[in-house]
Amino acid sequence: MSEENTEVQPLFELNDAEVVRAGRTILHVDKFLLAKGENIALLGPNGAGKSTFVKLITREVMPLYREQPPVKFNGNPRATLVDVRKTLGIVSSTMQAQINVHLPAVDIVEGGLFGTLGLPRHVHPDERTHAKALDAMEMLGVAKLADQDIMTMSSGQARRVLFARALVHDPSTLLLDEPCTGLDPEGMYYVRSSMRDLAKAGKGIVLITHYPEDIIPEIKRLVLVREGKLFADGAKEDMLTDQMMSSLFDVPLQVAKNGKNNEYFSLVSSY
Repeated sequence: MSEENTEVQPLFELNDAEVVRAGRTILHVDKFLLAKGENIALLGPNGAGKSTFVKLITREVMPLYREQPPVKFNGNPRATLVDVRKTLGIVSSTMQAQINVHLPAVDIVEGGLFGTLGLPRHVHPDERTHAKALDAMEMLGVAKLADQDIMTMSSGQARRVLFARALVHDPSTLLLDEPCTGLDPEGMYYVRSSMRDLAKAGKGIVLITHYPEDIIPEIKRLVLVREGKLFADGAKEDMLTDQMMSSLFDVPLQVAKNGKNNEYFSLVSSY
């Protein structure tokens, strides 16, 4: 009798994935694997290709055709947006800018069950969906804001409401696209604290950022992106060095380590 195959299927896999726009390659990835439940950060300067990389994961852009499928999600080369949204909870700073109507925060969270920012017009929430929304808000520490108008909240409060929205359908992994952009120090503190809580609760974290300060201790792997290619991929301690960061951002930088166990990082320019 053959032994049972216990190999775990990656959540996301890229092989020779190339995205072309107007005849120009804007991203090319030779090989990339993301394990289920893994916590990683995608770091790189503006225009490096991070957003395109994210859209490959979410199936919002498609790579050039290959005989061997260049993208697999949960082992499926033909995964749909619906398949992806069942597995991923997505938070981005741009979502907040899209909220331009006065709604109670709990409606924004419940909208996550339907892939909308707020409840669709034809949908009337029941006790079960309402309870799910309140549970998600409780986990993010914003349940007391459930009935408050989303447009009257601070940026940090609204961002945590969007975290709750991403959690409401109980995804296994959270994709956080520049979650601290536009926040003041207080908002950054609470968003980063929320990231830590979610990672400790067993959620996989895929963080996209150009700020090493966003990289929480629970993230152990960094993927560096530069000029449309994977510049480096490895353990956080190996990636966050003066030489590596200076090469990534093409300016002289020093990595400062902070915290009791040197578990927090920031960049300092060397003039």
